[in-house]
Amino acid sequence: MDPGPDPWVYKDNSMYYFMITRKNRLDLWKSSTLSGIANGECKTIWTPPQEGINSKNLWAPEIHKVNGKWYVYFTANDGIGGDKTRKIFVLENTAQDPFKGKWIERGYINTEHPGLDGTVFEHKDKLYFVYAGYGNFPNYGSALYIAEMVNPWTLIGSNVMLSKPEYEWEMQGGMAINEGPVMLKRNNKLFLVYSASTTWSDDYSIGMLTAAAEADVLDPKFWTKSPNPVFKKSEENGVFAPGHNGFTQSPDGTEDWIVYHAIPESEGGSNLRSTRIQKFEWKEDGTPDFGVPLSTAVPIKVPSGE
Repeated sequence: MDPGPDPWVYKDNSMYYFMITRKNRLDLWKSSTLSGIANGECKTIWTPPQEGINSKNLWAPEIHKVNGKWYVYFTANDGIGGDKTRKIFVLENTAQDPFKGKWIERGYINTEHPGLDGTVFEHKDKLYFVYAGYGNFPNYGSALYIAEMVNPWTLIGSNVMLSKPEYEWEMQGGMAINEGPVMLKRNNKLFLVYSASTTWSDDYSIGMLTAAAEADVLDPKFWTKSPNPVFKKSEENGVFAPGHNGFTQSPDGTEDWIVYHAIPESEGGSNLRSTRIQKFEWKEDGTPDFGVPLSTAVPIKVPSGE
């Protein structure tokens, strides 16, 4: 998908659902194959009001299925107040097919901080929300916070900081940023994967926090942060600023794939972000091996089962 910033894929049974940042609307694609998403059916499921708190800068939408209902989480603001007015909003659809039924606004998530890039995951029969929050930070722009949810649009308890920019690779492009969190579960471990630095910087890259499956996910001491990026630019392959990713599997469930955006030239800027997919493997210690971002000029084998 080109352009295709902030890609998100959700696989439900035999169907893939896909979203990207469109800024002025929320579009949803569906496809029976992962490689065919760009040519899949597309529908605009929501357009913002002319003015108000969610009228502008619609970013990073994610579709999730929670307790049999569909939810879309997206960032928006009023177009005036900048980062301090960004909130994460929620739409709900009770239809079995998210292309049918009606999308109902559930308002915005009651986060303690202005923020963006909200995502949800279920763990031990509880629902959790992770987002990139802005605060009164003297040395960085955004950090990752987690909170428990009482329902898919309401937080309870404190917003706990799990990660803030602390390494040089998290501070490239003029701002220190942790954003775009997504949960990956495997091998009795939890991997909270996120993006660091500014999205327009060549060195925008992917970091990772790891916890044991039995850990209290609300307690920072159970999370271990990788000191180096786990997925970063490849000058040799002509891939810059890889990040803001999601995860999915091949149609037959035998392969794991990362879906991410990247820029095809150095200092190309965020307007050139395009969606890419590639298969990834697993290390002997049970952690993911994302490898090196591949050149778009080199053909790759389609996901297994297509």
